[in-house]
Amino acid sequence: MTRAVLSIGSNLGDRFAFLRSVVDGLRPFVVAVSPVYETAAWGVQDQPDFLNAVVIVSGEGIDEWGWLRRGQELENAAGRVREKRWGPRTLDVDVVSVDGVTSDHPELLLPHPGAFERATVIIPWLDVEPDAVLPGHGPVAALPFSSEGVRRRDDLVLTSGWMDS
Repeated sequence: MTRAVLSIGSNLGDRFAFLRSVVDGLRPFVVAVSPVYETAAWGVQDQPDFLNAVVIVSGEGIDEWGWLRRGQELENAAGRVREKRWGPRTLDVDVVSVDGVTSDHPELLLPHPGAFERATVIIPWLDVEPDAVLPGHGPVAALPFSSEGVRRRDDLVLTSGWMDS
């Protein structure tokens, strides 16, 4: 049984529907889903704001590569086009952490680079896992980050109650 932390984001098209497609696509594996946040773009700043969330998943026989492939399949289904690094996108599914595994493989860096300083990952992750630990960086709650440009969107709920049933 592996447990992974996925960061999801969208800033093109129906942003909320794209986030919802990840939660729906991973439904059998979903352990927790954070609230949705609206955030200023990171990296390339001349683009629309993102909707972001964190999804905690767990599955039997799925390793870090399996979580990466599932995320990429969901991105492809959302019409993700990789034209510009950190550019606008319909859907971004990042594997942040998988059971403390570290990887320096160019296709799967773990923990996800930059996650330790991005409020778009840290804030929603702490919502669903206040005692989270990021390998190589320690407790997520102790990481230095700025919450500037991050706004919680309580009007957008990804689970619609299905996790409680």
